[in-house]
Amino acid sequence: MYPISSEFQELFDAKGQCLGAILGPEAWLTVRDLVLARFAPAQVAAPEVVEPLQDWHDLVQFWDFKYPVDLDVKCSLCGNETLDWQQDEPRKFRLTAANLGGLVTFRCLGCQAKVMKRHFKDSIKVEAKPFLPEKSARNLGRPG
Repeated sequence: MYPISSEFQELFDAKGQCLGAILGPEAWLTVRDLVLARFAPAQVAAPEVVEPLQDWHDLVQFWDFKYPVDLDVKCSLCGNETLDWQQDEPRKFRLTAANLGGLVTFRCLGCQAKVMKRHFKDSIKVEAKPFLPEKSARNLGRPG
């Protein structure tokens, strides 16, 4: 067993079996590439993000608002905007949801914010919420 140091410490269970080791920053930098090459899983391609385009087409097909279908999207958080989110190349916004009630949401590909367009009978309300990498405990279906 090596002496306890700030760069390396082995960990053992009650029976004396080695469980692993804790490496300090300098030790980790020394062995990082070797460890990742040997033990890290192969890079898995990110799953293709599928937009709910059929939901969007259904909304357009049954459009009954007093104004024409709107294709413009603007992120008030980073300033990213487009006149037609479907035609941009490269895309500036990704459709994440659409429903017959008139709620359409997008992910801003500039800052990852959630842009919501709520279509009401006479108007549209647009709101942008900053990106949150994790849902709050309140939204995970368990007591928070």
